[in-house]
Amino acid sequence: QVQLVESGGGSVQAGGSLRLSCAASGYTYPGYYMGWFRQAPGKEREGVAALYTGRGSTYYRDSVKGRFTISRDSAKNTLYLQMNSLKPEDTAMYYCAAVYGGSRFVEALDPGDYVYWGQGTQVTVSS
Repeated sequence: QVQLVESGGGSVQAGGSLRLSCAASGYTYPGYYMGWFRQAPGKEREGVAALYTGRGSTYYRDSVKGRFTISRDSAKNTLYLQMNSLKPEDTAMYYCAAVYGGSRFVEALDPGDYVYWGQGTQVTVSS
């Protein structure tokens, strides 16, 4: 059973930065998609960034390209999301998620394709 625990959310002004962390446990082999998703009040959950541990491939939604960076420390089994140049529209609850992609097709930024989820961490960006 994969367990994911996010941390690092908070409140910042527009233009500021935050780094989210997601500590993962319960698996030790490669081949997982790990991603960051967000959900604002009244909106659907959307994919922000994802990483395939098998090849190190990364995926970003267009609105965060050039501002957000997803990375992973395999020794610590921790996923990160560095968020720079934050905008008020980035305000949301951010979730870490994972799914094994070794034997199936996974749409990296589709929350419906992910199986394991963390509890979320709130990010609030004020103008």
